Amino acid sequence: MKDTKALTPSGQTRRKLLTYGAVGAALPMSAWVARYAHAAEFNLKYATGQDPTHPVNTRAQEAITRIREATNGRVDIKLFPANQLGSDTDLLAQVRNGGVEFLTLSSSILATAVPASGIFNTGFAFANYDEVWKAVDGDLGKYVYGQIDKVGIMSMSRAWNNGFRQITSSTKPVRTPADLQGMKLRVPPAPILTSLFQALGAGPTPINFNEVYSSLQTKLVEGQENPLPIIATARLYEVQKYCSMTSHVWDAYLVLGNKRAVQKLPKEVQEVIMREIDRAAQDQRNDIALLNDSLRKDLSGKNLQFFDVDKTAFRDALRKSSFYKDWKAKFGDQAWKILQQSAGELA
Repeated sequence: MKDTKALTPSGQTRRKLLTYGAVGAALPMSAWVARYAHAAEFNLKYATGQDPTHPVNTRAQEAITRIREATNGRVDIKLFPANQLGSDTDLLAQVRNGGVEFLTLSSSILATAVPASGIFNTGFAFANYDEVWKAVDGDLGKYVYGQIDKVGIMSMSRAWNNGFRQITSSTKPVRTPADLQGMKLRVPPAPILTSLFQALGAGPTPINFNEVYSSLQTKLVEGQENPLPIIATARLYEVQKYCSMTSHVWDAYLVLGNKRAVQKLPKEVQEVIMREIDRAAQDQRNDIALLNDSLRKDLSGKNLQFFDVDKTAFRDALRKSSFYKDWKAKFGDQAWKILQQSAGELA
């Protein structure tokens, strides 16, 4: 992950990752039909909440193209980025009832339907990506995917990378836990993130992602928290002044499939889809790692002021609250033990 020459398997530069136009990323797969002599046998929908320029969509589109080619045009998957088909919570309902066949969703939001997926988002659990991938590609990931399988959906690949989340604000920088006191902060509709910022003294306000920019612009909230690639592609720097590098939570993107729809497909088609989405997962992970290394400089050039913080102070403040104790009880001893195998002792 540290060798930047290996970070973009397809040779994309960082500039291309952030400027892949909306037309290209959102292009319905029907535009590719002319390349094949027959219409698709299976027509499927793939929804995301991210901007078309985000690596989630560029890599998903590449996977879709490979799937169509590998199945000789039998499978036509249309990509709908940027919450075109509804908010994140709407899309979660749709993938569960079969309204869409595939969905890329943050693990923190999936936790509203699969509580176990929220364990990836335990505050200050992971110090770096070595710890993240040890957990997510190991026993903790297997545990979470098993829980997902129980609610009518399934994980289509390894976890994709949303990245470590940072705090931005329009009113003041957050340098210490005390700076969070009373701050009205947008969080996704995710119980563990609401709980985290309540424990740190902030006023977390759950808002769906498609309303984040307007809620910041109108001062409904003064701040928010997201990984740097989201801050960049959603242009949140236009309505925020300060960014504190708290890395308070690592967040996964999970590619979910409606289980009934996937299992109706021929076995060989299922294998192609899962193979290509999993290949895209590794490419997207590398994209985010590369962007995280460069975006701080880029966003500084857009007048977003950055502040490094003492993460230990935030973790210690969290330990003084009941946060870890409460979430250990909610996740259960088995899941918590698996988490600590990678993250170390939390509480």
